[in-house]
Amino acid sequence: MASPIVLRWQSPGERLLINFLISRKQVKEFQARVGNEQMDAVDKQWDMNVDVLVIGAGGCGLAAAIAAHDEGAQVAIVEKRDKPGGNTALSTGSIPGAGSRFQKAANIIDSPEIMIADLERIAGQHELSQVSDYLSRISAELCEWLVDSVPARMSLITDYCHVGHSVPRLHAPASRRGQDLMDDLLAGVAKRDIALAVGNPVQSLLTSSDGDVIGALIAGKGVESSRIKASKVILACNGFAANRDLVKEFCPEIAGAEYFGALGSQGEAVQWGRALGAGLANMAAYQGYAAVAYPHGSLLSWTTLEKGGVLVNSQGERFGNEDIGYSGYARLVLEQQTEVFAIFDDRIKTIADKEDEFRDLVELGGIKAAASTAELAALFNLPVDKLANTLASYNQAADGKAADRFGRNKFGLAPLQTKYWICRVTPGLFHTQGGLKIDTTGHVLRRDGSRIPNLFAGGGAAGGISGRAGAAGYASGNGLLTAIGLGYVSGRTAVQELGLNLAQ
Repeated sequence: MASPIVLRWQSPGERLLINFLISRKQVKEFQARVGNEQMDAVDKQWDMNVDVLVIGAGGCGLAAAIAAHDEGAQVAIVEKRDKPGGNTALSTGSIPGAGSRFQKAANIIDSPEIMIADLERIAGQHELSQVSDYLSRISAELCEWLVDSVPARMSLITDYCHVGHSVPRLHAPASRRGQDLMDDLLAGVAKRDIALAVGNPVQSLLTSSDGDVIGALIAGKGVESSRIKASKVILACNGFAANRDLVKEFCPEIAGAEYFGALGSQGEAVQWGRALGAGLANMAAYQGYAAVAYPHGSLLSWTTLEKGGVLVNSQGERFGNEDIGYSGYARLVLEQQTEVFAIFDDRIKTIADKEDEFRDLVELGGIKAAASTAELAALFNLPVDKLANTLASYNQAADGKAADRFGRNKFGLAPLQTKYWICRVTPGLFHTQGGLKIDTTGHVLRRDGSRIPNLFAGGGAAGGISGRAGAAGYASGNGLLTAIGLGYVSGRTAVQELGLNLAQ
C-alpha cells in the first residue's frame, strides 16, 4: 500500500477539504490539476500521526477539534458520512447558558445553581449527575466561547422559556436552524486549517498491549485501511438511535417510533466501548419528538404547544398534559396508534412565525387554517362534536374557570380562539441519551470507574444528562449541551494532559 499523506489547498474564495487518506499516485494526479499543495510526511510505522484524533464531524467533533487546536494541538477529524453535520445540523442549534453576559444584557437573572436545580427537577438524580452539574457551571462560558472564539452567530432567545427551563437561557442562531451553527463551526475548522476527511469510517480503535487507546483503523475511500496514530482520541460519533437492535435492547418503549435523526447514528461508540470494558450510563434515556409534521417530515415547532396549543387524536380528544414537553410526550403520541393533530390559534402562529422551519412548513401546506371548529374538524374528518367539547373544556381551564383534566397549568397567554390552525403529526425518535460512562472531563470510564487511557467521548457517544430512562427527563438543549460542551471540555483537557498548550 502506498503511504497516505495529508493534502490541503486553498482555492480562490473557498477552502476545499478533501480526503486525506489517499495514495501518492492520487496526490500526483491532484497536483497536475491544481498546482502546488502542502503535504505532510508520515512515518513508516503509521500512515498518519496526530496529537488528537476526533472521530465524528458533528457539533461535538468540530467543537472538540477547535478547542484542541486552539490549545496548541495538531488535530485531525474523520467522518464516516460524506457530509459533516450529524444531529447538530438537524437541531434548532439551541444551547443553554446560565448566567451568560447575553442574559445579563437582557436583565435575566440566572445562575448555574438555578440551571442545576431545573435539570434535576426534570431528570432527577442519575448516573451522570456530576457531569450535568459541571456542564451547567460552564454553560455560560461555553456559549460565550462559541460567539467569541469559533465564532458562531448566536443570540439569546428571550421570547419564552423552553421545556425544562425556568428562565430564558437558550442561545441559538437567529434562524433556529442547527445547520447555521454547523456552518459556523465548519468555517472555524477551515479558518484554522484543521484536517477534515469525510467518507472515512473508523473500523476499530487501536490499543497498546496495556490497553491504552493509541489510534484508529480507518477505511478510506478507494484505498486499503489506514492506521492513524493519536496521542488522544475523542469519540464524537453520535448515539445508537439508527440501530434498531440497540434501541430495542435499551429503549424498548420508543422502538416502534420512526427515526428522524442523523443516519450515521449506528452506535459504534457503544460497541467499541463494550469491547474495551467501558461502562455505560443512562442507556434507557432518549430524546423523542411528539410532533413531526406528517408526511412532510419536518418538525412542527413546539412553540405551537408551549404557547397554548393542544394535541388531539383521531377522535378529537386530548390524551395527556402537553406541558411535559416534546420529548416526554412522544411516547404518549405513539401509544395512540391513530393519527394525531396539533391545534393552535393565530396568536400562537404569530409567535412561531419567527422560526424559519415553521414558515417553511406553512409554505409547504403542512399547516392548514380554519375559521371555525366545524371547518377545523372537516379538514381531517374529525368528529366535530367531540372536538368542540375538547376545545371548550380546554378553554375553560385555560381561562382559569375549571381545572384541566390532565393537570396542565401553563396555557400560554389565553384560551384558543379562531382563527385556528392544525397540523397532522407523528412521533419520532431523534437521538439516544445514553452512552459511554464518562467523568466531568470527558474521559471514558471502565466499568470499575477507572479511566481508559487517552479515550474521551462526547455528544451521543457519551452518556447524557436526561435521566436514567425514558424521554421525560429531556430539557431543551440537553443534546447540544452534551455535544458542544463535552467537545469543548474534552478537546481542551486532552491537550492539557499532553502538555502542548501553546495558546497565549
